[in-house]
Amino acid sequence: MKIVDLSHLMNVHTPGWVGYAGNKMYYAQNLQTKMIVAQRIDTALHVGTHIDGAMHGTDGMGDMASYPLDYLVGPGAVVDVSQDMDDWAVITPEMIEKQPVEVKEGDILILHTGWHRYWEGQPQQDLVRYFCMHPGGGIELLNWMLKKKIKWFGIDCGSGDHSMNTSIRHMRPDLAKKFEAKVGMTCEEFFGEYNYTHKKSGREVTENIFPFHAYAFQENLIHAENVGGDIELMLNQRAVIGAFPWRYEGLEACPCRIVCFQDIAENVEAVGDVAKAIFGGPRHFASGVASGGPDGR
Repeated sequence: MKIVDLSHLMNVHTPGWVGYAGNKMYYAQNLQTKMIVAQRIDTALHVGTHIDGAMHGTDGMGDMASYPLDYLVGPGAVVDVSQDMDDWAVITPEMIEKQPVEVKEGDILILHTGWHRYWEGQPQQDLVRYFCMHPGGGIELLNWMLKKKIKWFGIDCGSGDHSMNTSIRHMRPDLAKKFEAKVGMTCEEFFGEYNYTHKKSGREVTENIFPFHAYAFQENLIHAENVGGDIELMLNQRAVIGAFPWRYEGLEACPCRIVCFQDIAENVEAVGDVAKAIFGGPRHFASGVASGGPDGR
């Protein structure tokens, strides 16, 4: 078995998402005073390589403790779309399908855009470009993922959504103007609106921002952000892919390791109530995730 780590190194310089704090690490006690070292970390959950639970973008579902291991770990593909990428590029299903690796129904999908090169500590570090000018998909890609029954996807960018289809368009109007000049229309016109039905109340929702957070999370299609590490060793290859967040009830997201396991069978089964995320009693954040995939898919 071969193991490839797709996780960025974390330290006190690791940035949070735009508008989020990073993290701080400090010593609570040390050898010279207490004979033992103890440290504390104060961090947002969207720092470094991390996975978002559905709770992050929708009501009452998908906290970190609610995902079974055979949802978080399973067969999948790392697909290289970097040759089609530039600032604010839009990822389409065709860009994925033309690559020399098969994306199967029910897979975990990792998208390589090449934007990890601009991450903190890299030779080409450019955090404005990384967070505010990165590529991403739109409704076309989202619907393709739902049709393919993708369990979850990861991307080597700051968000699972296109950077200008997030609130960055409001936080950085200077960059939004440059994007609009490039595409010849406003952000709202370019990305358009999307519609979905609220899973809990039945309310009809129309939005024009964050489709991969609001609409996708309703359908239990979650994603990991800031994927990196040795991702370039896995381009256009299949593997068993796993994300390993904390098993923490009520947590809406979590830093995690994302790992590819090669030269092993693709069949993955969660064994035992803990691995299956089965609890004895009611929980506030029912995921709707059955063992094996979103909504039992």
